[in-house]
Amino acid sequence: MKIVVCVKQVPDTKGGVKFNPDGTLDRGAMLAIMNPDDKAGLEAALRLKDEYGAEVTVVTMGLPKAEEVLREAMAMGADKGILVTDRVLGGADTWATSTTIAGALRNIDYDLIITGRQAIDGDTAQVGPQISEHLDLPVISYAKDIKIEDGYVIVQRQYDDRYHVLKAKMPCLVTALSELNEPRYMTPGGIFDAYDAEITVWGRKDLKDVDDSNLGLAGSPTKIAKASDKVRKGAGEVQTGLDADGAVSYIMGKLKEKHVI
Repeated sequence: MKIVVCVKQVPDTKGGVKFNPDGTLDRGAMLAIMNPDDKAGLEAALRLKDEYGAEVTVVTMGLPKAEEVLREAMAMGADKGILVTDRVLGGADTWATSTTIAGALRNIDYDLIITGRQAIDGDTAQVGPQISEHLDLPVISYAKDIKIEDGYVIVQRQYDDRYHVLKAKMPCLVTALSELNEPRYMTPGGIFDAYDAEITVWGRKDLKDVDDSNLGLAGSPTKIAKASDKVRKGAGEVQTGLDADGAVSYIMGKLKEKHVI
């Protein structure tokens, strides 16, 4: 069985985020981590590998530094890493991103594609299902459990306070929740092997059945109207000279004024 996992290198929000003048994220200037939902999807693939002897290939699209997230995945146990990077792909929204990744995946043999439900820098949950549409594959989203049985994938799909059990014939695509599992740690031996391994790098010329009009910032129908790194709070209001009863009355008055009570 061949499994492809799509991962994304996202900003580590603890270190702050920065923006380019056009409103897109300045990814080159920020600390980055593997997207949590994607990491859970990777762990699911590695568990299937442990059980069935599958080959796991990890694919990411991004700047050259996104190679780091592929090496992390390989240090965890993935077999191959593919980086899709090209200047013409920069600034892509979900449509252009899914078009690009689908173009890359057309070069790969797979039985199952796993993506994260959504990325913490966009929160759209669109890329995984869009990839399935581009590739004409069935999709099961919001997976909280994944099993394989006789050429079918069986998924518990999270739905409000319960779950659905869905079954799809492979090849198909599944999007994973971060709650799906607890990802394993990289091993020291895995880290050494990952940094000795060769990463496959693809650019625009390697994308199959993709039109330039659907790539990068120019091919993105979604435009950013405004972006900021932080929502700045006001200075607040300081009251002095109030006794306990006065302080309570003042606070209650403010709560009523704001329609909190």
